[in-house]
Amino acid sequence: MLVSVSDAGSGPAIGNLSPTLRGWKQIIEPVSPFLDQVALSLNAQVEAFEPEIASYARYALTNQGKQLRPVLVGLSGAAFSKPSESLVKVAVIIEMVHLATLVHDDIMDEAEVRRSRPTLARNWGNEISVLLGDCLFAHAVALAASFPTPEICRAVAIATNRVCTGEILQTNQRRRFDLSFPDYFKAVEMKTGELFALACDLGALLGGANPVQRQTLREFGLLLGTAYQVYDDCLDVFGSEALVGKSLGTDLASGKLTLPLLFVLESASAAERTLITELLQDWDSNYFPQIFELLERYEALNRSRIVIFKTIHQAQELLGQLPQNSGVAPLNALGGFLLQQTEALGVS
Repeated sequence: MLVSVSDAGSGPAIGNLSPTLRGWKQIIEPVSPFLDQVALSLNAQVEAFEPEIASYARYALTNQGKQLRPVLVGLSGAAFSKPSESLVKVAVIIEMVHLATLVHDDIMDEAEVRRSRPTLARNWGNEISVLLGDCLFAHAVALAASFPTPEICRAVAIATNRVCTGEILQTNQRRRFDLSFPDYFKAVEMKTGELFALACDLGALLGGANPVQRQTLREFGLLLGTAYQVYDDCLDVFGSEALVGKSLGTDLASGKLTLPLLFVLESASAAERTLITELLQDWDSNYFPQIFELLERYEALNRSRIVIFKTIHQAQELLGQLPQNSGVAPLNALGGFLLQQTEALGVS
């Protein structure tokens, strides 16, 4: 486990971690043309699907979010060389794997909104969504197999397996009120951190990094992805659906034990633990005020924030091990951006 709940003690101030914080557009500016190429290539992949399912694939592949994983591919590669067609292809592969997981996630969470529009499952049902997610996975692996070296395909296949394993672990953890912090972080690292790590690793590989530099960037990605998932878990209970653009409270509804709730369960009285168990066993959105009151009483947001801050700090320290003439500043700024987003949680 990369992160320990002992990290939830007093942590460094946000300004000490990233003194120069920038907006998202500024951070991705160095790879903006690269991201345009990734978007064009993703759209072109729709044509490879059978006409009967092209509309579903197009719906899944468009209206993406911040394209964090392609950004990591581009920035990791750009730290060592200029962007290439191979980098674009790798970014497309990883984004397709990610989008496949989102399609399946929305089914399991019974989410109705994703990025401010109805989910694929909401529009066309679970059967179509499951099969389309499978198609996206398979298409991504087929693209990876088109590289002249098997190393890319092997890495993508291993990462995809780890992501799916993480999803299974998280599914088995639902309503497991004795869930340990190490087991929670294990699932998070596999489910989310792994694709961040893959993006950094393959970006560095195709950019010409040496094995030590690749491993450093892989570890950076794993930490950043873990911090991002904890942030997303906090967003589900402390965010605003209007601002976030997706269904919130789905973790509570599906019985997921995320970090904020684990902090509550760790500190709550026996009676409060019994109450939480009863509420989550048969969840109703009307129960949210009771849960929220407990989250506030035991400072779950602040304790989760500190874990995020320290995890990002670890990731940024890794970047300091790379040559100072390598272009890692935008990667460092990514951590700073996530710090900003974390600091804004719970602010009306």
